Amino acid sequence: MNTYVFDASALFAFLQKKPEAPKINRILKDAMRGEARILMSAVNYGEVYGRILRDYGLDQALTTVRAVGPLPLEILDATPQRAFQAAEVKARYKLYYVDSFAAALTIEHKATLVTSDSDFRKLGHAFPVVSLKV
Repeated sequence: MNTYVFDASALFAFLQKKPEAPKINRILKDAMRGEARILMSAVNYGEVYGRILRDYGLDQALTTVRAVGPLPLEILDATPQRAFQAAEVKARYKLYYVDSFAAALTIEHKATLVTSDSDFRKLGHAFPVVSLKV
């Protein structure tokens, strides 16, 4: 079974129905059929919520969280160990700390990162990436 990690840009692409959304839809459908697993750090999930809150207000942020609830996303806590792993990734690859949580989770679960963020190229071939760049 394939395991994927969504960063904030992946969930945004899905929510905003961007041109790269069909790639995300395929992964979500695989997960709904039990053929894939999708993980997301609570930190990256909070990033999505925060941006919607800032740009559209509390009502829209809460509506979005309710709409995302049924999706086959496993939101994983930012435990102290994960925070340390993210800090190590940040220090080594000079990523933003929030992006380092997605990278650390991807490494921890030997997963494939789903992102449109080109900053992850700094990691070279540390893990597979589904690029959402069109």
